[in-house]
Amino acid sequence: MNKLKKENKKIIAVAGVSKEEKKFGFKVFKDMIKKGQKVYGINPKADFILEQKIYSKIQDIPEKPDLVITVVSPKVTEKIVDECISLGIKEIWMQPGSESEKAIKKAQDNGISVIYNACIMLTTDKDDTPLLK
Repeated sequence: MNKLKKENKKIIAVAGVSKEEKKFGFKVFKDMIKKGQKVYGINPKADFILEQKIYSKIQDIPEKPDLVITVVSPKVTEKIVDECISLGIKEIWMQPGSESEKAIKKAQDNGISVIYNACIMLTTDKDDTPLLK
């Protein structure tokens, strides 16, 4: 099975984590924590969410993420793709509404595996999740 498991020690960054419980940035972050993932939150306007330190940029995280999940606007996702390219991050999951054709193409053209048009919270409960094996 390829479900997210505690044994899976992939380092994940959630870009766009929110303090507001009703927002998907909060829900995705909480879901990854609940599933036992090693997850870091990214939001330049937050310090702590769910008792975890939140970072301003991906480069500020103490270890390089294997996967970045975007829960931000398409324009911000495009900037995150640039940051992933410069940091050598090879996997991005663009939550619905955060993707743009420009971001997808740029990521793929730079050797980054991209998933989009799929919600990570729903997909990681299935057996065929491609990036979170």
